Amino acid sequence: MISGGGTGGHIFPAIAIANAVRDREATAEFLFVGAEGKMEMDKVPAAGFRIVGLPIRGFQRGSIVKNLALPWRLLRSMLKARALVREFKPHVAVGVGGYASGPLLAAAQRMGVPTIIQEQNSYPGRTNMHLAQRAHRICVAYAGMERFFPKDKILLTGNPVRSEVVRLAGKRPRGMEHFGLAEDRPVLFITGGSLGARGINRGVEAALPMWKEAGIQVIWQTGTPYLKQAQEAVGRLRYDGCKVHEFVNKMDMAYAVADLVVARAGAISVSELCLVQKPAILVPLPTAAEDHQTHNARALTDRGAAVLLRDADTMEKLGGLVTGMIRDEEALARLRLAIAGMGTPQAAEAIAAEVIRAARA
Repeated sequence: MISGGGTGGHIFPAIAIANAVRDREATAEFLFVGAEGKMEMDKVPAAGFRIVGLPIRGFQRGSIVKNLALPWRLLRSMLKARALVREFKPHVAVGVGGYASGPLLAAAQRMGVPTIIQEQNSYPGRTNMHLAQRAHRICVAYAGMERFFPKDKILLTGNPVRSEVVRLAGKRPRGMEHFGLAEDRPVLFITGGSLGARGINRGVEAALPMWKEAGIQVIWQTGTPYLKQAQEAVGRLRYDGCKVHEFVNKMDMAYAVADLVVARAGAISVSELCLVQKPAILVPLPTAAEDHQTHNARALTDRGAAVLLRDADTMEKLGGLVTGMIRDEEALARLRLAIAGMGTPQAAEAIAAEVIRAARA
């Protein structure tokens, strides 16, 4: 059983782990457990795996009324998770983070099923720290995680990413054609993750006139909520060099053509940037639990491998920062050199080996 989701940063690593297990054990059976109404309920079946949803929800900041049902949802989720474990009888349960991961792993542990935690961030959430005490193995992406987890259970594997996303060799010409870009001007790729990023999007909109004048080409992934506003802003400026996308399905093509990337500092985004070795401006989500995105970003920025920009400063500073960096070949080269070697390839395969080992124990 594999549990978790809520964002692509949890879903796609889970799918990568499952595929790596299936590559080694062709007869393995899988059941994914997600949260009802979240994107995993579509993405996981599209990848060829069965999924069941729990009625779990996260805490809604700023709304007491919306949180009144949380205890009831948690209880129902725990009961359903226990029933699923009893019915499916897994040899091992894996948690990748997200709302459903806590109830499923807690139920599995109480029923004697070996559990593996895949902790993606450099600063874990409280649920994983609690579950770690009874976990069989904790696969982490950053060194120094013994501050949070039992040292003897930690395995440094890196974060699993979709292999096709980080294979860029020979893809730049196809990427330029795919996005309708010209070879003689720099390319900026903006991604706020699978759900978009309001702070980044607002900073981009404010910067569009400056970037148009500077001749910068832009691939702008907005997410669903900001799509219409972004399209209207680009249309008003007649900025033909700015390509607006609700969601970029060909991430490998976007990385292949990008001279500079602006992104949130989610664990998987950071891991992908390390593997593709792209210069980046990281804008951590300020409301992330335990401020873990800032911790993720600093793992790079403290080594000179990326540039950190606060979400609150995007409208004022993003335009000038990008304009100054994207044509500074020496600065971009320094960032590429610093980030080289920080990625961990074959992470999914390393985690899959632990999953199989735990299942056979």
